[in-house]
Amino acid sequence: MGLFHFLIVVQGIIAASLVGIILMQRSEGGGLGMGGSPSGLMSARGAADFLTRTTTILATLFILLSISLAFVAAKKGNSGEIDNSLQRTEVPAAPTAPVTTAPATATPAAPATEVPLDK
Repeated sequence: MGLFHFLIVVQGIIAASLVGIILMQRSEGGGLGMGGSPSGLMSARGAADFLTRTTTILATLFILLSISLAFVAAKKGNSGEIDNSLQRTEVPAAPTAPVTTAPATATPAAPATEVPLDK
């Protein structure tokens, strides 16, 4: 389990670095493909930018590390047994005492008060 924990820590460091690098980049102002400047990401000058290269490298490392974590987790595997430690057990209901009802006393209903309709 040591390798898996090490890879998880490295994954967290790469994720935090990726977020930091992305937040340091200049906004292009053209979210969802609506514009952008000519000196943006697709130009020769923008593609060679240090932050852009770093973002590409960190994103690639993040994807590769995610795939390797999946392989490590699959290789470790479990025995395939279902954990029954929290399984509910049925408890037989305790016998209840018969319910006795008290005799109902007839109380006359209170007279309704009339409200004048002309107000």
